[in-house]
Amino acid sequence: MNKRLKTFTIHFLLIFGGIAMLFPFLMMILGSFKTYQEIINPGVIFPSSLSLVNYKEALQAAPFDRYFLNTLIVAASSTTLVVITTIFAAFAFSKLEFYGKNLLFSIMIATLMVPGEMLIMTNFVTISRLGLIDNLLAMVIPYGASVFYIFMLRQFFMQIPQQIYYAAKIDGCSDWKYLWRVMVPNSKNAIATIALFNWIASWNAYIWPLIVTNDKNKRVLSIGLKYFSGEGGTDFQLLMAAGTIVVLPLIVIFLIARDRIIEGISKGGLKG
Repeated sequence: MNKRLKTFTIHFLLIFGGIAMLFPFLMMILGSFKTYQEIINPGVIFPSSLSLVNYKEALQAAPFDRYFLNTLIVAASSTTLVVITTIFAAFAFSKLEFYGKNLLFSIMIATLMVPGEMLIMTNFVTISRLGLIDNLLAMVIPYGASVFYIFMLRQFFMQIPQQIYYAAKIDGCSDWKYLWRVMVPNSKNAIATIALFNWIASWNAYIWPLIVTNDKNKRVLSIGLKYFSGEGGTDFQLLMAAGTIVVLPLIVIFLIARDRIIEGISKGGLKG
């Protein structure tokens, strides 16, 4: 009986937690089909119709096609750069031997204690001096590397026995070949997880893109949502429709990559 009660309690908590996390997304999707009168009435849960008029008006209110392209370019570029720098740094800190490696790695880990907000001014000054204000590169370069991702992938790399590395070196395999033929294939799930996390962070970024862009043609989707709020009030139904447009690509990407992510987290990035 106790075992059944424990199993029931665990399943109940998991189901309750899942519903609690999905509830805001469900309300956003339902709200995207409501009229203004329906959405401000707390007693109305379901829309009277599934008209796409809110989506049409939301797309016309701001150049979302341009914002979508900018966001796609920034997210793809940032993720590619982060994956490359993370792979190289993690390999160096896990397999290579060089003077001051442990000290340098400790200093890097210590920077995780610094709030990201404290770096905004420094990054802004650097970007300004490089003349990259109103340039998509301004949203890519400052976040082209991540200490947390380096630490995460280093832990995966360290699970690959060092004897394999020594055997490969004896056989004449270079570090470059060993990295791409052994390390990366065996850690592809961890790398996929890092890529997805960075993509989501880049896609949802708001403060930094808002600071470094003044030109409307250089802005991203997250900034486009502010067009539905103003001094005269907020068009909640259009805001919900625009929010659904922004979130939907992330949901699709996660559903496609979820199995690889779960496997990477549960098995430490290694098969067997």
